[in-house]
Amino acid sequence: MNCRTVIFGAWLLASTLSLGVSTSHAQEEPQPVPDAPQEPLPEAPPKPAGYSFPGLGIGQREGELQPDFSPLTGMQNATLGLPEIRHSYWVPGLQFSSNVQSNPSGQPGGSNWYANNYFIGNLSLLEAWSRATLAVNYSGGGFVSANSQRGNGFYQQLALSQNFQTERWLIQIVDQFSYTPQSSFGYGGGTNLGIPGVGGSLGTTIPGLGGNYIPNQSIYGVGASYNNAAALQATYALSRRTSVTLSGSYGILSFVEAGNYDSYTAVGSIGYNYALSGNDTVGLVYRFSSYQFPGNPQAYGSNVMNVAYGRKVTGHLALRLFIGPEITNYRIPLGTTSRTTGFSTSANLNYGFHRGTFTLGYIHGLSAGSGVFIGSILDQATAGVSRNLTRVWTGSLNFGYARNSPVGGTATTGYPAYDNWFLGGGVSRPIGRNFNFAVAYTATIGNYSGIGCTGTGCNPSNTYNTVTVNFQWHPRPFVLP
Repeated sequence: MNCRTVIFGAWLLASTLSLGVSTSHAQEEPQPVPDAPQEPLPEAPPKPAGYSFPGLGIGQREGELQPDFSPLTGMQNATLGLPEIRHSYWVPGLQFSSNVQSNPSGQPGGSNWYANNYFIGNLSLLEAWSRATLAVNYSGGGFVSANSQRGNGFYQQLALSQNFQTERWLIQIVDQFSYTPQSSFGYGGGTNLGIPGVGGSLGTTIPGLGGNYIPNQSIYGVGASYNNAAALQATYALSRRTSVTLSGSYGILSFVEAGNYDSYTAVGSIGYNYALSGNDTVGLVYRFSSYQFPGNPQAYGSNVMNVAYGRKVTGHLALRLFIGPEITNYRIPLGTTSRTTGFSTSANLNYGFHRGTFTLGYIHGLSAGSGVFIGSILDQATAGVSRNLTRVWTGSLNFGYARNSPVGGTATTGYPAYDNWFLGGGVSRPIGRNFNFAVAYTATIGNYSGIGCTGTGCNPSNTYNTVTVNFQWHPRPFVLP
């Protein structure tokens, strides 16, 4: 494991926890800062556990989602809303997952199946103070593989969020870390194997970082990797309709197997948000991204200017759209070229309907190369639908496609483009109050070859099937004072 990853992750976790503790004696009720700020609430003493926080649920019935006030031009994807905070709590859990997978086509014994059995501990924590909240989801353990080439290994996933609010300021700290034995793109097959924490209603909701702020790893066959993205964001409300958002993140993608390209990604952005109405917002954002590769002299600097549109209807719709030019500078020219001009775009949709939800995402622009390229032009699309089939059974379908092309173009560099797909579906249900069961199937297809093909399982056609069976147990949550 890259020592910089360990030091940075430990520092961020320790500092975040200490900041959260220091706010525990504040005496004002929490009031999130939206894109268009609200009138400040009168001061009131905090209520004990067992009551909802007025600043997070004004005029709403118990159990309803609270509005997602994250800024349009910020680093986090929009959600349908956040659950009402009625208690601060923590809850541990245990998880067993059997990942039965076929050998990739093109390898000896490609028709054989083998199992990776995961033994995992879970933890979810939600702590709310008067003007701050801390949310943590963590899963960690190991797996035992029947595949002698893969062997046994470890599994770690963490999502952490700390928010601070005042009348005009919203400060957000987010960290996402993972160590998985294969690409995280489609990992877990729609079960909780790919999600940190205890899952279900007790798994605290932490909106994920947008695709521009995290190191992308969407090429199969490169083996285990460490992926960490830490971000800090500040939003200041200028008036009832306008606000300014400053964001910065630092990401590390490091591979266990030799022959893959590690990368460091630093991103900084400034955005302006204007609320057209209570549901619609427009914005303008400038983003600079730096991509560096340890041991390689090449590096890239990307300048993006996006216009943005967002629409939020709590419980029903969350939409973000970005589009604009992207100018990329090369430290070392590719042939006679040291700068290229293209475009950057992204879209993120969450739609809630009767008994279910639908998600859709797309991103196009410069990325770090997923460990195979020294930078790549990424096109990635994902979609998913989840629906309650009966009172206890829930069904889901998931789809993803990613294409990584060399920065200078295939004809210029001689590298191929890498196409990766996954398609799957599954069902899940609770068993009593403390157990959850899920089973899912995923077909994974990778199509790539040539001198840029590195890592275990790298073949012109890399196709395999996976059946995931997942069991999770957790006790009743422990309420925090």
